[in-house]
Amino acid sequence: MLKETPMTFEIVAHRGATTDYPENTLPAFQRAIELGADIIEMDVRLTKDHVPVIYHWFYLQEKTTLTGAIFNYTYRELQAATVLDHNNHPVSGCYIPTLYQVLNTFGGKIGFEIEIHGPEINAPAMIGGVLSGFGNLWKDITVTSYEPELLMEIKRLYPGLTVDLLIHRSKSWMERDVAEYIALNKAQLTHARAVHMHLSQLSSEIIAHFRHHGIDVYTWEINDEESLCACVELGIKRIATDDIRTAVKFRESQR
Repeated sequence: MLKETPMTFEIVAHRGATTDYPENTLPAFQRAIELGADIIEMDVRLTKDHVPVIYHWFYLQEKTTLTGAIFNYTYRELQAATVLDHNNHPVSGCYIPTLYQVLNTFGGKIGFEIEIHGPEINAPAMIGGVLSGFGNLWKDITVTSYEPELLMEIKRLYPGLTVDLLIHRSKSWMERDVAEYIALNKAQLTHARAVHMHLSQLSSEIIAHFRHHGIDVYTWEINDEESLCACVELGIKRIATDDIRTAVKFRESQR
């Protein structure tokens, strides 16, 4: 993985290289590696027969040629789906992969942020069961979720896994102090290594407070140079982006 320097941060490809290929597909992940990302972020849901697959949405018509909720399809039935591009056109060779396929294809080439969506109570066990077959990759794997209960359960089942807590963007009434208070308490509850918060929720004082408690702070939706500059100023070590090229170019300019 990346060697740390004073200006270094890790680049997380949010759902892969989505500027080039449909999100959460093997081609998108391969291109993220080629573009210089350090980590690929992916979303995991369970099929009707409890196979962990890589897909963000509940409804298949959002991004595929099938319709209906993903939890009503077996994995075999799901194989009929072709993933759509930004113009809702099917893309040949782009399908919904399994978590196993992603780890087996790209393990050792890049890091992984694996977001558990749930809400199935057995999601941590099913996903952890796949991860247990890739123990050599655990150093490169972070399991994430917005749901503390899911992180607590996978940490109970597989204590050696690293978990990070995702924090939603603040509601309109919520100021930074409330966002910080909620995030810190939930992170402590889940034994999270880090919280992933929106840049608008952060300040140098807030980040220092988290680190004082042994919890790091990462951020997401960093898609332009202004946001990248702000992350460097704050000393943030990991950023998630939809624009890998801009992030890589900016990082190179800082060295």
